[in-house]
Amino acid sequence: FGCCQGGLQDPLLLVVTCSPNVCAVQKLIGTNRKYFTNCKQWYQRKICGKSTVISYECCPGYEKVPGEKGCPAALPLSNIYETLGVVGSATTQLYSDRSNLRPEIEGPGSFTIFAPSNEAWASLPAETLDSLVSNVNIELLNALRYHMVNKRVLTDDLKHGTTLNSMYQDLPIQIHHYPNGIVTVNCARLLKADHHATNGVVHVIDKVISTTTNSIQQVIETEESLETLRAAVAASDLNSLLESEGQYTLLAPTNEAFEKIPRETLNRILGDPEALRDLLNHHILKSAMCAEAIIAGLTMETLEGTTLDVGCSGEELTLNGKAIIANKDVLATNGVVHFVNELLIPDSAKTLFELAQESEVSKSTDFFRQAGLSSHLTGSEQVTLLAPVNDVFKDGLPVVDSNMKNLLLNHIVRDQLSSKYLYHGQKLQTLGDKELRVFVYRNNLCIENACIAAHDKRGRFGTLFILDKMLTPPSGSVMDVLKADHRFSTLVAAIQSAGLTENLNRPGTFTVFAPTNEAFRAMPQGELNKLMGNAKELANILKFHVADEILVSGAVGALVRLKSMQGDKLEVSMKNNVIHINKEPVAESDIMATNGVIYAVNSVLQPQASRPQERGDEPADPALEIFKQASAVMLCVCPTQLALLLAAPVYSRLLARMKENSGGF
Repeated sequence: FGCCQGGLQDPLLLVVTCSPNVCAVQKLIGTNRKYFTNCKQWYQRKICGKSTVISYECCPGYEKVPGEKGCPAALPLSNIYETLGVVGSATTQLYSDRSNLRPEIEGPGSFTIFAPSNEAWASLPAETLDSLVSNVNIELLNALRYHMVNKRVLTDDLKHGTTLNSMYQDLPIQIHHYPNGIVTVNCARLLKADHHATNGVVHVIDKVISTTTNSIQQVIETEESLETLRAAVAASDLNSLLESEGQYTLLAPTNEAFEKIPRETLNRILGDPEALRDLLNHHILKSAMCAEAIIAGLTMETLEGTTLDVGCSGEELTLNGKAIIANKDVLATNGVVHFVNELLIPDSAKTLFELAQESEVSKSTDFFRQAGLSSHLTGSEQVTLLAPVNDVFKDGLPVVDSNMKNLLLNHIVRDQLSSKYLYHGQKLQTLGDKELRVFVYRNNLCIENACIAAHDKRGRFGTLFILDKMLTPPSGSVMDVLKADHRFSTLVAAIQSAGLTENLNRPGTFTVFAPTNEAFRAMPQGELNKLMGNAKELANILKFHVADEILVSGAVGALVRLKSMQGDKLEVSMKNNVIHINKEPVAESDIMATNGVIYAVNSVLQPQASRPQERGDEPADPALEIFKQASAVMLCVCPTQLALLLAAPVYSRLLARMKENSGGF
């Protein structure tokens, strides 16, 4: 694809180069809407989610010749009046004649006319059209002259956010040239651009445009359906912004939109200047966005600093996927207004309860409400809620008793936090007077045993952290936890016999893979007796079960290596959602202690030196492996070279190690 030969240089056009001067057009199925498309739109082949068909037509200024490919014949240029009839704007041509504009656009000069298509004129309300064409021509003449500029302007000259002075009282015409190639004038889309004439250029547009003298603030003040918005803007001191120069898009909530909000919520926001300002800024986009420029979904930034997903579905504009725009493209001197029939409340204006109810932790809010803790989620207390996802409660909510209420209080952290400022080892104070630790891993951010499963939601006073499970705050040291659990009575006795009790009681960051009583019973009795009777060997084995860093299950990916206190490496992995330690499945994960975390295992782990040598899965000595492979190659080496190699010191040492380990080869 390239540009029309000898014709337009408009980037909106797509041309089949194998046929000269043929332009590709996307037509929206079931409508008369056409797009002279750029490459991005061409490959998508969809506009506002609707399929398009590709057709081809002669580029402007060219026509077909029977028996020849494409459109090889260049048409002679004519004046603007005659060109209007050629480009599909015969109604504009007719009204130019009727309003006595014809002599001017037939005569000498250099003009640009944004000519409404025939369909654009036909779509005007009957009373509007009647008033134009029946008012002794003066209104019609003024309307047409507002569509004109007293110089030649091509699409390359139509820069985004600029204005052109029209030929009607020099009133401005607003130009927007969007990244997707769409060009609008007063929010009317250019259908066919850059049709050259002897005395100027013609652009065909899809609407009849009208003058605008009101700012966005004045639009709000004159529209009855925006009465509530008018009061809200005044209360938040945004009047001056909406009167100022600039290019904004106001998504103006109608009175109906405000009425849909629960009265309690609305009164709370209207009575809170900061929440109200955030609410209104969330409805103001940083740039002017005309409806015709939206042919697919895009994300736009608001003055509040948040983003909105602006898209379209057929003929309707959508916000965050919902078709809630009631009236679009009300043009103002400093932007454009779209009326919306639903209020867009940003997170920053919501309570914790509202944030949670609208997310995947709605069951948690029911849980906190049942426990009588709603006041912490709806008031002005600055807190962070650690809320488990709904899947945690797929079997129903637990019974709320005093212990459960205390546990839930430990899911509410004092102060409003942001996860991006959390750091490893940080201590968080809860409303239940517990201290929670923060763990930062390569693939996760965790608070005690639970990890953050989604982005924060920051409300007016509180922040919502969405967790993958219920928290279990630590309730004692590693030794305290082991002693309190009957499954570990043998291990506790072994730790005491090995003299390691003090180690596991002191402050620290331990990960303990704790063999259960069942694990010790599974050992041969003779081997168990021997181990228990040798304090040094017992201490060595037990230290192999302890790493001096905290690793919770949420941090375990395919494989994590830890160095045990005995010195050898421990390999922790995840397989079918089960944690494995040195390939042995873990019976229970994340038993939290104040100085570490405990995993229950049903086998006693063996350090490398203690494992039977006949096992075939033992890691090989890399040097010996290289030696074995090299030996096979030596069979192909001549005797003289082999003798020289065998005499080398390095080779001799490898040979000695090989004999020591295997008794020869």
